Order: sequence, then structure tokens, then C-alpha cells
Amino acid sequence: MGYDPGVRLVPRFPVDDRQLSALHARAFGDAPDEVQPWAQRLERHALTWVGAFDDGELIGFVQVCWDGGKHAFLLDTAVAPDRRHHAVGTRLVQAAADEARAAGCSWLHVDFEAPLRHFYIDRCGFRTTRAGLMSLPVVATA
Repeated sequence: MGYDPGVRLVPRFPVDDRQLSALHARAFGDAPDEVQPWAQRLERHALTWVGAFDDGELIGFVQVCWDGGKHAFLLDTAVAPDRRHHAVGTRLVQAAADEARAAGCSWLHVDFEAPLRHFYIDRCGFRTTRAGLMSLPVVATA
């Protein structure tokens, strides 16, 4: 399997919450009927986002958040399971990096779990760094 030239990448596309929630559910095993307020979140928090479309169908997505300065953060990279290994994810990350660079960012950060190391390090060109993660459990209030 390889690159699919029919896939179109669209930065800051008009987000349909149902469509993006369905893609996210397929990609991550989320509840398929749960619709998230993606459009509102992205408009409020994201520097940009990019969708991958094939014949009008959303098959991939990534968002870029930022600190308002030099640092951007890659989040929610998702590709429909039946469209993986066709360079869709790699192209999405490259487009996200281009958008962050155009906005004046100098750094693009990403967190990932071990099984995605090959994708982010070998395919997308990120380098391994030391980072920390803190869990913030919800504290019940009286």
C-alpha cells in the first residue's frame, strides 16, 4: 500500500461535529454515537486543523494547538482504520507542521505511545526528547 493521490488535505475546513466524532470513534474506539463539540473547541483553542478528504468523506484529521508564541502542539491525529498505510497520516502531520511554521512557530511538539514511535519518529521526522506527564484526576467536590 502507498500514497493515495486522490486524498485532498484541507486546512481549517468547516467542521461537522458528527462527521469528526464518527472518524474519531473509528480511529480510537470511542463510543460511536457520542458527538463531541469539535467545531467549538477548535475555534476556541486550536491554531489550526487539517482534514483529509476522499470524495467528500473525512478520512483523516489533526489539530494544532499553541502557546500563542513559538510552540505548537500536535493533537488528535486520526486516520480511518481502512485508510491507514496510504501516507494519509504522514501528509496530515506535514501539513500541520507547514501551518504551524507559517504562523511563526519554531517548535512542534507531540506526545505519543510506544506503538506510534515508528510513525512519529521515522515517518514524520520528530526526534525523541525527554518529557513529563502528570495525570490530573477529577477531584470530587462537595
